[in-house]
Amino acid sequence: MTDSVRDGTAAGAPSLARAAVTAGNLYVVAAPSGGGKTSLVRALLAREPDIRLSVSFTTRPPRSGERDGVDYHFVDEATFMSHKRAGEFLEHAYVHGNWYATSATWLARQIAAGHDVLLEIDWQGAQQVRALIASTVRIFILPPSLELLRARLEKRGQDALAEIERRLDAAREEIRHSAEFDYVIINQDFAAAVDDLAAIVRASRLRAAPQQTRHAALIESLLASRQ
Repeated sequence: MTDSVRDGTAAGAPSLARAAVTAGNLYVVAAPSGGGKTSLVRALLAREPDIRLSVSFTTRPPRSGERDGVDYHFVDEATFMSHKRAGEFLEHAYVHGNWYATSATWLARQIAAGHDVLLEIDWQGAQQVRALIASTVRIFILPPSLELLRARLEKRGQDALAEIERRLDAAREEIRHSAEFDYVIINQDFAAAVDDLAAIVRASRLRAAPQQTRHAALIESLLASRQ
């Protein structure tokens, strides 16, 4: 069993589903704790600056070096629950003792405007988002081994041994769901994994549906052309 709990989607979800028919792509990246997801996403965003990262809300305290509004929107539980009741969240979860959520209203505006957006969420959140937006591109990051995953968690120096064991147990449950994603990247060689992630982004931008929307004027002019 995993220690994450989800209890539904936000009232703002239907408007987001309508927004998804435009040219913007929605990428969901998931990985077990310590899988290197955040480092890979940062490297991708440096390479693809047009992608907009969805900044999640959380009730957990900031870690060293994290900035409010950049890494997360850090809020107390009362504020989080107020946003939840107001229908601000697309999805929300209780994971490792803290609440996390994605802003539905911000996401809807970005997708409707044709922007590419990336979400860093867990596998359950990816399921909920995909149920609302079928065109979501879901990517799962796998570690090359549990031993290396353990070493990464220990190297971070942020968790006690019991917490590391709990995260490894949760990782096994998360990895069982990797087959539900569209793409799986094994993060053994970091540079190669970044290349793989960028390749997925570039290929997804060439899918017929968003291209038809993005280049509607061009396609219309081509159809209207005469020899």
